[in-house]
Amino acid sequence: MTTGATRTAHGSIALPPPEAQDGASRFTRLAEGIDVSPFLAELAAAPDLWHADTSRQRKVRCQRDTLNIFLRVARKPLPPGAKNANDVHESRTARSARGFPTALTFCEGIARLQEGELGRATLVSLQPRGWVRPHVDAGAYYRPRDRFHLVLQSRDGSPLTSGGETVVMREGELWAFDNKATHDARNPTDVARVHLIFDVLPGPGHGYYVSPQS
Repeated sequence: MTTGATRTAHGSIALPPPEAQDGASRFTRLAEGIDVSPFLAELAAAPDLWHADTSRQRKVRCQRDTLNIFLRVARKPLPPGAKNANDVHESRTARSARGFPTALTFCEGIARLQEGELGRATLVSLQPRGWVRPHVDAGAYYRPRDRFHLVLQSRDGSPLTSGGETVVMREGELWAFDNKATHDARNPTDVARVHLIFDVLPGPGHGYYVSPQS
């Protein structure tokens, strides 16, 4: 697992090259010590948005212990032949993103570092003692994209397992991980765990855990 990412004096992030990662690991820690207070301030200013759209926890059973604020979502209507959003490559900025310029700018910045294109982005609160059940992010959308987690609030760290490997993500850390393998997440505390989760379609030579697009 690579932990050698660096940050400039201005706080920007330099992602380690994909070839620097441990090829046997499902996880790559890309940066640490990120100041998450501006992200949390945006969340504190709009607490009602956690309950504005409950479709994910209602319709996706493995996510039923979460609350979500959507920043970027699949473009609708679905194109011909698409069974669901997992087959849709195009994304759009959600209305709720207007209250989260810091979060959206951060996601866009990581996409630029990968010389790629930002996909979907969501603020996710895993409720106290909650569990995101084991699942695979399957479909044409996920295969060519990297999945990132920025930990905004996690009192004792965020255990996440992918492909039988478990890490504990800490506040202020940015991770990429293999969401194409079976994975699950737990919150063993009595305080909500909040992550900024987003996807990037990386430019050539920049992907960490991508599969060929089909």
